[in-house]
Amino acid sequence: MSSVLDNKDLLILKNISHIYNQESQKIRVLNNVNIKVLKGEMISLIGPSGTGKSTLLNIAGLLEKPTSGSISLSGHDCTKLSEDSKTFLRGAEIGFIFQSHRLFQEFSALENVMLPQLILGKSKIEAEKKSKEILSALGLKNRLEFRPAKLSGGEAQRVAIARALSNSPNLILADEPTGNLDAISAKNVFEILYELVKSLDISCIFATHNSDLAKLMDRKIVLKNGSVFDE
Repeated sequence: MSSVLDNKDLLILKNISHIYNQESQKIRVLNNVNIKVLKGEMISLIGPSGTGKSTLLNIAGLLEKPTSGSISLSGHDCTKLSEDSKTFLRGAEIGFIFQSHRLFQEFSALENVMLPQLILGKSKIEAEKKSKEILSALGLKNRLEFRPAKLSGGEAQRVAIARALSNSPNLILADEPTGNLDAISAKNVFEILYELVKSLDISCIFATHNSDLAKLMDRKIVLKNGSVFDE
């Protein structure tokens, strides 16, 4: 796992505002948002569709630059980093899970989990060994060579979780990861992710519409009219 400063604040979003220029209109999606995420904390992010949950996760994940405000991750002031430095930090510190698993269809489950490690420079032997260990721990030992089309929805999301964990990140950003799953599979995927967050002492922001799952997390943040509220 990547090293983290002793400071318990793993992620700090300070005074984050974001405006989209749409034709002649300026649409303010986020308005002076402040969030602190502690190491080992799993937070639910809830709010109606279109309120900016994905935008907020993209900004936290250094995929999108806010109009104003600052981002600190593992003690790094990301506002001052070059794009190359952001790319490296993102690959080393952050794992992403999406509503649609976004696995590469032409690759096997094993290859999908190996890929992020190879991009960061790990050897093929090392990446394969670690990928097999993670997939086996998630109950997918017999699915290593299966391509996404041959996996169930729940299995594909477990592969996506394995991929997100492959570079031993300190932060997982999950954008409606159970949204396409039936109730049983959704609960199973959530429980797996929750147990991993706690056992690995990493952090997670989990955007969801599922109020039952939101109640099971350490803290609930509501995004409404561009602002966030703790519940």
